[in-house]
Amino acid sequence: MSFETSAATGLSRSNAHMSIPMQALRQAVRTPGFGWYALVAVALAALLLPSLYDLGTQVWTSEEQGHGPIVLGVSLWLLYGNWQAMLAARSAPSAWAWPLLLVGVLMYVLGRTLQVYLFEVGAFIPVLMAVGLQLFGAAGLRKQWFALFFLLFLIPLPSGVVETLTMPMKMAVSYAAETLLRLLNYPISRSGVILQIGQYQLLVADACAGLHTLFTLEALGLLYLNMVKRDSFSRNLTLAILIVPISFSANTIRVMVLSLITYHFGDAAGQGFLHGFAGIVLFLSALGLILAVDALLHYLFNVRGRPSAAAGANHG
Repeated sequence: MSFETSAATGLSRSNAHMSIPMQALRQAVRTPGFGWYALVAVALAALLLPSLYDLGTQVWTSEEQGHGPIVLGVSLWLLYGNWQAMLAARSAPSAWAWPLLLVGVLMYVLGRTLQVYLFEVGAFIPVLMAVGLQLFGAAGLRKQWFALFFLLFLIPLPSGVVETLTMPMKMAVSYAAETLLRLLNYPISRSGVILQIGQYQLLVADACAGLHTLFTLEALGLLYLNMVKRDSFSRNLTLAILIVPISFSANTIRVMVLSLITYHFGDAAGQGFLHGFAGIVLFLSALGLILAVDALLHYLFNVRGRPSAAAGANHG
């Protein structure tokens, strides 16, 4: 009898646990406007999923665009984190919703037809903004501004623009790495973006010191600013600008680490697992530099603010 009672109790608990998702689903279905929300969700999925599939199977497989899934994941996390604030600030639909939707759909059709990711993926932002303005109003959408802004880092840049801007960056990083390693008495020379260290030659590729790396580190820095939520606009702007030289420094550190790995452990080590480890060093060094610069700015802005506060107190 006790066994039967225990089994019945366990079964009832299991049914109770299974009924929780069903209860949530029934409650969602009873929500006013659920049919409209469901229709919008299906339309967005039909519009965006084919592009995301192409990105995942083609673009994001390259080392230069490997940050794409991370940017998408962080954007979704930001959207989820601000969801309740968006619902609380919900206002009337905006008249800008339909014009923005038209612009987004035209961009998507043009980009999808011509296979131009700049337009196809760039269309995500006006389309999502249009949906947000229609469902949650301008006040609600304002709560998600950073999540939508962060999606800009998802857009693959045209190869011609990347090649034009990347070459000077690679030259500068190569020169800096050569100079620093020579100061450390390593046998190194340089020809363009090719470093000769000992018996080994290393080509400074786009993934090591290119525009994509700069964009990824800029995204990391802006995400850090959004998370710490500093009150000073001047301080935030200064740190955002300084992320460019921070990115240059982190790229130089990565190239130096790869050069030293190759010199001491051979070409196989430099191209194998330790090459990926150098990428981790890049982001760790960039994060460390961002934290250090932010701490320095905190000190400088506080020191600059103290005399003004003291003068105001004395004047009072």
